[in-house]
Amino acid sequence: MYKLMQYCLRVLTGLAVVFGFIGWLPYSGLSFIYSFLAITVACWFFNIVFSKIFKVPTNAESYAITGLILFFILAPIVHFSDLWIDIVASFLAMASKFFFTYKRNVIFNPAAISVFILGLFGIISVTWWVATPIMIPFVLIAGYLILKKLNRFSMFFAFLISSIGSIFAISVMHNLTIPFPAVFYSWPLIFFGVIMLTEPQTTPPKLNLQIIYGILVGILCGVEFHFGPLYSTPEFALIAGNIFSFLVRPKVKIRLKLKEKNKLSPDISDFVFESENKFSFDAGQYMDWTLPDQKSDSRGNRRYFTVASSPTENEVHIGVRFSPNGSSFKNHLSSLNIGDEIVAGGLNGNFNLPKDKNKKLAFIAGGIGVTPFRSMIKYMLDKNEKRDAALFYSVKAEQDLVYKDVFDEAQKYLGLKTVYQVGVITEDMIKKEVPDYKERQFYISGPHVMVTAFEDILKKLGVKNIKTDFFPGYV
Repeated sequence: MYKLMQYCLRVLTGLAVVFGFIGWLPYSGLSFIYSFLAITVACWFFNIVFSKIFKVPTNAESYAITGLILFFILAPIVHFSDLWIDIVASFLAMASKFFFTYKRNVIFNPAAISVFILGLFGIISVTWWVATPIMIPFVLIAGYLILKKLNRFSMFFAFLISSIGSIFAISVMHNLTIPFPAVFYSWPLIFFGVIMLTEPQTTPPKLNLQIIYGILVGILCGVEFHFGPLYSTPEFALIAGNIFSFLVRPKVKIRLKLKEKNKLSPDISDFVFESENKFSFDAGQYMDWTLPDQKSDSRGNRRYFTVASSPTENEVHIGVRFSPNGSSFKNHLSSLNIGDEIVAGGLNGNFNLPKDKNKKLAFIAGGIGVTPFRSMIKYMLDKNEKRDAALFYSVKAEQDLVYKDVFDEAQKYLGLKTVYQVGVITEDMIKKEVPDYKERQFYISGPHVMVTAFEDILKKLGVKNIKTDFFPGYV
């Protein structure tokens, strides 16, 4: 997911340079090149310096993305004297990730807080030059890919609708006429909404909170006010939204030490970690996992994994599938020794048990997509919650069945109905095993193709309550 963001911004950067040389943008191609190099080198340098001082792992994608965002919102270098602004902005952006934190959680979008501080002291006025007609079509394409990867369409459109509504409400109050298309190509709403608003580390974890977050930032983007050194700007709107998000999201970022590494099948291993601090989460949620001191390939040094353990357990489990041509991250993960550390944060996810314990449930798992169900069912066991639930678990071969001990125990003590299937789970199988399927809340987790296929099957069967497992990078 982070690599996709980086690639999209790099393509937009290349286009800006070309358009600058052609004369389609108000800055020259050389100005863009100078700015890109200055900001990239400065962000890289300050990121390393602060990571050494604070003794925390660096993340290559993070500094690169922040630098690229600064490139698109700061005025390009026209004179050599402009260079210091890019350096100071880069310094503040990198510093914010280490100073403006709580329990190792970043509070503000680094690019936004950087330009906000500079604007607060009157040092710069952000140009948002990316909001030009020639760039908008390409920003839209990149934005669609990013929103699809993050599954943040609801949050983005909540932001977009509220910001447009706010802009036109203010224009009516001041008797101004704003051409509707100009809102899209002369205001930074699209770039801001898809690139900065959606940053996973500073957005709320739940869908309803994400929509509120989008509406709040959208309204603040459209209103006009001036209070002392404070002005209504997109960066101020995002900072305010970040504060709201910080207040409502879990403050979890911890170092975990590997306690056990158990091979459950030929290509699936269960990693058991000891946590330095006990933390709360809901069964079925996922986290962002970062391996420190890793030379990563193009897929980066962090991944999202579901927490396979129950909130009732003292250790933290993740189940991981490995392949012969795996990424550098998984190769590094598989080579971890007992006592080695990994950093986990960004607790998120709506794929959780319903609060109503009388609600009938049906779980459909494909392959390693069984991990959230291991978390949920282990929680039910430990809490002795006898919910009316059925588990359909599909694998390619019988040896691929993992966490079967937990499910068999739940079958014995809780009455969980388990259906282990080597091959495809069919529509007829669902009808036979759970004749009351229309009354059940269905949960689907597994490969994206399997999830979408079962969604279609269940909808054709008339099932209305369907939840699918999703986290960034999974699609």
